[in-house]
Amino acid sequence: MTEQVSRVPAHVAIILDGNGRWAKKRGLPRSVGHSEGCKTVEQTVRDAADLGIRYLTVYGFSTENWKRDSDEVSALMTLFRFYVKRLLNIAKENNVRVVMIGDRNRFDRDLIEGVNRLERETADNTRMTFVIALNYGARDEIRRAAAKIAADVRDGKLSPEDVTEKTVSDALDTAGIPDPDLLIRTGGEMRLSNYLLWQCAYTEFYVTDLLWPDFNKGELVRAIEDYNGRERRYGGVIRK
Repeated sequence: MTEQVSRVPAHVAIILDGNGRWAKKRGLPRSVGHSEGCKTVEQTVRDAADLGIRYLTVYGFSTENWKRDSDEVSALMTLFRFYVKRLLNIAKENNVRVVMIGDRNRFDRDLIEGVNRLERETADNTRMTFVIALNYGARDEIRRAAAKIAADVRDGKLSPEDVTEKTVSDALDTAGIPDPDLLIRTGGEMRLSNYLLWQCAYTEFYVTDLLWPDFNKGELVRAIEDYNGRERRYGGVIRK
């Protein structure tokens, strides 16, 4: 299979599942799986940009992940600190803008500052936008958006009858970012896991049994080719 495709979706979102299982199969600590998974994220950023994808969104750390073993969460925070610095160089080398979605306020100050710097110093990059979901949960995102809209109504900035789907979209973390055309989930699970619930209303899904550290450009191309072979319906209109 050639690792190029004739028609590329503008926005691809990915649920990175299987780091722990990948490590367990090899008798390794879960932290090694997460580290290998970060390397796969790095390469996928390069591959997506090379293929012409305009937006790539990955589920890095969910609001539910805080419930994991404290040692694993601590190891993940250490890993994030390391990769926030690496991503800055990767983003600059590949002309990629980086945006974080999710509630960053729960992170330690140094990690927040690292993410802020990553966004600030890549803001003018134009080849692709790489969106990282950290401390992200779609229900929490919608709750925060609803609270924001309610405050605007209370303050007289907005009338209840003027609240539209665009009003909600503009209040979400992904404001200004188009909805995903294609959602890829690794690890074989068939669920959304509280990821981009509003944004994925019309998104095509592709599930692979590959565990995330084994994901590669060939599988990304297969997912896109599968997407291209489908007929998509929007309000009764068929698009292929």
